[in-house]
Amino acid sequence: MDILGIDEAGRGSVLGPLVISGIVIPEDMNNVLERMGVKDSKRLTPNRRHVLARKLKKMFDYKTIIITAGEIDDLRANGVNLNDIEKNAMSNIISEIKPELAIVDAVDVKSERYQENLSKQTGVNVIAEHKADDNYIQVGAASIIAKQTRDECILQLNKDYRKLGGIGSGYPSDPKTKKFLTNFTYDEMPDFVRKSWATVSKMKDK
Repeated sequence: MDILGIDEAGRGSVLGPLVISGIVIPEDMNNVLERMGVKDSKRLTPNRRHVLARKLKKMFDYKTIIITAGEIDDLRANGVNLNDIEKNAMSNIISEIKPELAIVDAVDVKSERYQENLSKQTGVNVIAEHKADDNYIQVGAASIIAKQTRDECILQLNKDYRKLGGIGSGYPSDPKTKKFLTNFTYDEMPDFVRKSWATVSKMKDK
């Protein structure tokens, strides 16, 4: 059976895109991926992610959707929450690839509800679980491609803004990211900043 694994990177970031990646892996290739060292991207070094992402892209069919900070802000302004933004992107990948089975990392606190909604939207058998990137090698592979794609974006932004000390990881908890944001007023924020995030929107009142 061909199984589509889907995962995201950059969900909670205040800078840069949200990346959703899906990859189709036949069940009989699971052992090959295990020998390659494929696992949840958070358990891998950046160099290892880079190597594995390149190999996975050569070996299997995959699709990546990059949702920019501006697109996220626009969607949220129109009442689309982050869970639905992710669900719609995952639905698009599933509908385009039409696998026999899709396994996704559930972003809804109620994984069963998320699973049911995706199945209804796509007409495909879907498994949605929390920590699916740890429990299913197909989702782990997708997490590697998603994280590597986002890492490349963040690396480029750090190069572009090195005169300001870089942007850091892009996450609100990162002191380097917080320091970067202080270089701008709310209206001056670069287009890769998610202005709808509380970290940034509260600056609007200052």
